Amino acid sequence: MSNLKKISIDGIEIEVDGAMTIIQAAEAAGIEIPRFCYHERLSIAGNCRMCLVEVVGGPPKPAASCAMQVRDLRPGPNGEAPVVKTTSPMVKKAREGVMEFLLINHPLDCPICDQGGECDLQDQAMAYGVDFSRYREPKRASEDLNLGPLVETKMTRCISCTRCVRFTTEVAGIHQMGQTGRGEDAEITSYLNMTLDSNLQGNIIDLCPVGALTSKPYAFTARPWELTKTESIDVMDALGANIRVDTKGREVMRILPRNHDGVNEEWISDKTRFVWDGLRRQRLDTPYVRENGKLRKASWGEALAKAAAAMKGRKVAGLVGDLVPVEAAYSLKALVEGLGGHVECRTDGARLPAGNRSGYVGTAKIEDIDTAKTILIVGSNPRVEAPVLNARIRKAWAAGADVGLIGEPVDLTFDYKHLGNDRAALVDLVGRVTEKPDTLVIVGQGALNEADGEAVLSQVMAYVQGAGAKLLVLHTAASRVGAMDVGAVTEGGLAAATEGAEVIYNLGADEVEIAAGPFVIYQGSHGDRGAMRADVILPGAAYTEENGLFVNTEGRPQLALRAGFAPGEAKENWAILRALSAELGATLPWDSLAALRARLVAEVPHLGRIDEVAENAWVPLAPKAPAKATFRNAIRDFYLTNPVARASTVMAELSAMAKARTAPKLAAE
Repeated sequence: MSNLKKISIDGIEIEVDGAMTIIQAAEAAGIEIPRFCYHERLSIAGNCRMCLVEVVGGPPKPAASCAMQVRDLRPGPNGEAPVVKTTSPMVKKAREGVMEFLLINHPLDCPICDQGGECDLQDQAMAYGVDFSRYREPKRASEDLNLGPLVETKMTRCISCTRCVRFTTEVAGIHQMGQTGRGEDAEITSYLNMTLDSNLQGNIIDLCPVGALTSKPYAFTARPWELTKTESIDVMDALGANIRVDTKGREVMRILPRNHDGVNEEWISDKTRFVWDGLRRQRLDTPYVRENGKLRKASWGEALAKAAAAMKGRKVAGLVGDLVPVEAAYSLKALVEGLGGHVECRTDGARLPAGNRSGYVGTAKIEDIDTAKTILIVGSNPRVEAPVLNARIRKAWAAGADVGLIGEPVDLTFDYKHLGNDRAALVDLVGRVTEKPDTLVIVGQGALNEADGEAVLSQVMAYVQGAGAKLLVLHTAASRVGAMDVGAVTEGGLAAATEGAEVIYNLGADEVEIAAGPFVIYQGSHGDRGAMRADVILPGAAYTEENGLFVNTEGRPQLALRAGFAPGEAKENWAILRALSAELGATLPWDSLAALRARLVAEVPHLGRIDEVAENAWVPLAPKAPAKATFRNAIRDFYLTNPVARASTVMAELSAMAKARTAPKLAAE
């Protein structure tokens, strides 16, 4: 029997699923109904009453459209489709009454409120508010909460929509916010005045329809109409979350999420959202060369000449860092291999199989998590490696999926079955595998970056094949999949690439210790570990300062667009490598980013299909026996994983708070 029901909304007749609510049906018909508490990714609260509509032939009072399903509506006397009106005099009067109640205690903070100019309450007060007040009593005030260094609270502005409570409980999986009291005394508060312990907490700033929750680091720095908005891609983890970078002049003022159902829905992690202050600090804005053991500023001509002189006729190795766009990795590969050297992007030692996309990307899409009945996580802590992906696993768990974990026992914000923490548990599971087609296996870098990583991957692939499951390789570096796609790898990994190298070209690889001996050329955006070891420093652009291609952990190519210009004399990464190649007399065959991309797509065609996940041919590795050892997760400190984050004062504060939370409590003597 079909679940489709006909409904007429403001004279537009459409057929929708009977389980849909009136507000969803109206959206499908292209009619907007105002709302404060309703949000399509959260449970229904039905408490703001702004979405009232008139149901013709129903009760003689307005109905809350967010809480009433289409199948509950009564058809007309001759079986006609039920009729709903969203603009009738009854609805207008009801909404104006609701708005008057909402504004009774709301303070006149608009001129000093950070939400001003992008506030739902402002917009709807323009449509349904009145220009006078009948309220003569004193306004109620509330004490502000301390939710930590990210979320600023002005609880007097709160309209009790409970979006923040529902998000933290349902999506982020923490239980520190709730509502206490009744009537006028009702207020949103945190349990025992705790600060929020979640790396997704910044999303409640976007969810708040008024100015009760705003961004602490961004407070009073800019107005929305002053900002230039650029749609881009995040590189703080390998998920490739879709973001919007807002700039004022040359500076990034804030980073917000963009909706992409296949990747990050509409959430981003706190590192993605608040790392922007790291783009201003410890920047490399001029070339440097080392003389008598000390770095001194130099011109581009001098720095490139010194780098070229060092590379000519010597054994060169190239390292690709974690935040490098595909174009720069491809340019470095072309340059170094043209000189007879080797390039390596697996700088953490991950044993990812070169050329086998089903081994370093897998066969699953991120959205396959939603429909999985069983999810197995191996050697990973997705809560810190990809918090938004972890929230998606939590959504699947809440819908009834069974989650199992082999690896370090950690708090994932949901219940899971811990199947063991060593390789033996994995081998045992492979030995007992039965067909389970709705299974998704997520393997993390912690399982692959030890010496027996290839054997672990072979066991995981054997399990995937036996269960008829799908595989998702969860990366921690935004550049890794793209660099693997263009072949920036050396047989034998990092050790083989750098063995006997006299010159190391370090393209933003700050997580690697380079031993004394080789001449080091460092190209990157921040004065981090790589720059400390360098003999020549070539300042490059950060991810918000150049157009670049990034391939996320599921193998989806996405474009990051330039939101501002690099500071000082810093240049785009591909352009530096092109200039150096001319200095070496081995000029790379492109003069523009477009020409470089054309060459890139001709060599690796799927990189030209932006926002599409290519099908990967299943090529399982021959099963090998792994070592007898426990799994160790790849990331220890979520907030300090890359040079941009390590330059950020907000990330440093969050890291210190996270350490303090996990430190053992001492009793007073």
